[in-house]
Amino acid sequence: MAANEVRIIGGMWKGRKLSFPATKHLRPTLGRARESLFNWLAADIQDARCLDLFAGSGALGFEALSRGAAEVTFVEQDRKVARVLRANISNVGTTKAQVFTEPAERFLRRHQAPWDIVFLDPPFRSNKLTSVLRLILSSNSLGASSLVYFEHARGEPFAPEQPWSVHRQARAGDTHFGLLTANPSSLSP
Repeated sequence: MAANEVRIIGGMWKGRKLSFPATKHLRPTLGRARESLFNWLAADIQDARCLDLFAGSGALGFEALSRGAAEVTFVEQDRKVARVLRANISNVGTTKAQVFTEPAERFLRRHQAPWDIVFLDPPFRSNKLTSVLRLILSSNSLGASSLVYFEHARGEPFAPEQPWSVHRQARAGDTHFGLLTANPSSLSP
């Protein structure tokens, strides 16, 4: 497999390769982490509405679509990367995905929809997890049983604030990842 490719590991597109541009800030989620994540999500992914913030290669969103998600909204601020995401959407032949080319924070302020699953994988060492999690709560982006995937560098400090609680977590290589849930009472206006 080429250096700028990632392989879908499960579902109807299993084995399909997705290309992505070489940029220093783009680092696709490791296959081991994606495999663990989608094992955790096996009962939740079917017909889920997913939001892939800081989409990058789109590995998480395409994996969700491959496994039966109803739709995926990709958010990527880099125009070149967003263009490749659109090409990959066309190449797999799905109409269940759309790409927004803007910063994740601006997207959350402008688009309010209850997503079932949010993939939150900001650039490593950007320290954006906590601030974006706050914005997700304040933007009414979640339903009562929504799950938020998080990923960060192993040595990067991260402790989810209330009302978030860690549902599952693990490590793969130098990556710490997991699923968060929010107390349902915190989601009502």
